[in-house]
Amino acid sequence: MASILSFVILLFSFTTLSVAQTLCNGYEALCSRSYSNVIFVGTHGSPFYGDTPLVTENQERSPTDQLNDGIRYLQAQTHKNSAEKLSVCHTKCILEDGGTLENYLTTIKTWLDANPNEVLSVLLTNGDSLDISDFDAAFKNIGLDTYAFPAPTTIAMAEWPSLGDPISVVIRLVVFLDYGADESKVPYILNEFGYYFETSFDWTDSSFNQCSVDRPAGSIADGKMYIVNHFLNVNMFGTGVLVPDRDAAPTTNAAIGDGSIGAQSGLCEGTYGRRSSAVLVDYYNVGDVFAAQAALNGL
Repeated sequence: MASILSFVILLFSFTTLSVAQTLCNGYEALCSRSYSNVIFVGTHGSPFYGDTPLVTENQERSPTDQLNDGIRYLQAQTHKNSAEKLSVCHTKCILEDGGTLENYLTTIKTWLDANPNEVLSVLLTNGDSLDISDFDAAFKNIGLDTYAFPAPTTIAMAEWPSLGDPISVVIRLVVFLDYGADESKVPYILNEFGYYFETSFDWTDSSFNQCSVDRPAGSIADGKMYIVNHFLNVNMFGTGVLVPDRDAAPTTNAAIGDGSIGAQSGLCEGTYGRRSSAVLVDYYNVGDVFAAQAALNGL
């Protein structure tokens, strides 16, 4: 176990400076906290953005803008498009094709290269149940695999290192995949559900009065971090087709109040006796998501 922890300590430090000299996710106070004890507000559907009323847009600003504004947790759906290219696509590539996964990852690598003291988390979904080799190729083709943390084994929630542990080698990226991960073949793409469970999504009730375990089916909450899916949908014209509720974003993404990030997060904390690790939102630039993140982290 000691050797595992020694290796894991490579993760999540921004420099070799002492904690007192370092800002972690913008705050000195976070440097002494373990990764599993920090709440990240992340962007749901991060590649799908625009300011038009398209039903497939989950964000208004690009992934680069998201990162520049302070988002450090990105989520993206993947599918193969008609040309058999692994792409970031919303539900199906015919609806919204955000380009190849490789291009999306290149944006992330470019940002990391320009911001050498930052660490990001990326959560990918495998909508077509593709082999892990497809994802491995996308990372390796641009050299992003060398930025990612290769887990030596599944890390218990209490064993994640603090964000500010001083190290001599900086690991820049933590990658999770919901289905199809095989850490024996590709150790740097982590099995999401080995570490997390998620609350339900496709939610249309603006009260967000739920925190039940939704994915993976049959999972127990004990010993895992968890992701709160805090993005609201609306039933379009009563057809059963759910689309992101852009108009409700100022309330949905508020720090406090009914249906807010703070309210649902508080309910979940009361349910599980611990805070969430990530809260995924649509339209992060509307509302007070960074104020909510700071408040949830006690900052």
